[in-house]
Amino acid sequence: MNSKRFSPTSSTIKSRFTRRFLRALLKINRQRTRTPSSPMEICQRYLKVKLAADVSMASAVGSRRAWSRAMLAKIRHGVRAGSTTSLAMRKRKIYHGKKSTKEVGIVGNAKVLRKLVPGGEAMDTCSLLDETFHYIKCLSTQVKVMTRIADQLCST
Repeated sequence: MNSKRFSPTSSTIKSRFTRRFLRALLKINRQRTRTPSSPMEICQRYLKVKLAADVSMASAVGSRRAWSRAMLAKIRHGVRAGSTTSLAMRKRKIYHGKKSTKEVGIVGNAKVLRKLVPGGEAMDTCSLLDETFHYIKCLSTQVKVMTRIADQLCST
């Protein structure tokens, strides 16, 4: 990989995430079987990569943010990979479910954010907005880094 793109000396969240995530990917790759993957193995690898991305990002941010503390606590307590399907179902329900008149406006939007942002249930609206902003920035960084890694791997 291009060492300029993934400089290990920088202390930004992006570089800390990149280092941690690449280490986790190497570990996952070493565990890979040599035989062709079954659909179940592919699903398990997907969940391992998703977990590695979540852990890498939350630990790169550290304990400064409530969402990262909540995410790491859920992972430590085992409420992670198995809940991936339920999380997808919850997201579908949030966006496609019927809206009641009570859930309109800022209160309704805050209710949706509380379900989407890790640890959001325990936050007041102002903190929730701040954490949401930071969480979105980190997710965006995560996507950019993962895209760069995929581009680098596809170009070789």
